[in-house]
Amino acid sequence: MITYRLALAAEAEALKALLWQHGQNEWNYLTEEGVHAEFELFSLGVASILVAEQEGEIIGFSVLIDGAYGPDYLSKYTNHKAMYFIGDVLVARQHGGKGIATALLKACIAQAKQAGGELVLIERHEENKASAGMMRKAGFHIIDTFHDPQKRSAGSQNSCILATEL
Repeated sequence: MITYRLALAAEAEALKALLWQHGQNEWNYLTEEGVHAEFELFSLGVASILVAEQEGEIIGFSVLIDGAYGPDYLSKYTNHKAMYFIGDVLVARQHGGKGIATALLKACIAQAKQAGGELVLIERHEENKASAGMMRKAGFHIIDTFHDPQKRSAGSQNSCILATEL
């Protein structure tokens, strides 16, 4: 059975290791600086991490960031005070395709709604079909697509911003 809960501060290093082990692929943009910044927000209490756990082992997680601390480029889509941003979403490869990532996204959406948010944003590579499917199942829709070669080296090099209203 898979359970979902908030991560503990003491789990941060193990979560980073899981991200580096299972998160790198042609569609994802992972940098030391970006991962460090995301986990720094978690340590400051302005981001939360939801984990998926099976038999005591963390098999996935998602990061929900308070909009006031989200990426600056998102300000053109909404007021940062009303928004939350989902950073990394990860499920260990051997557990993919079981709906875990979608459940993590839905948990982030519920948490943002409970906190008074009005909108949740997330981004992905335009051609990342696995991410597209999980995001669609969680209720996200594309609000913008743009050429993003600094972040995207594969395929079209386009990023998509997706949203769900609360």
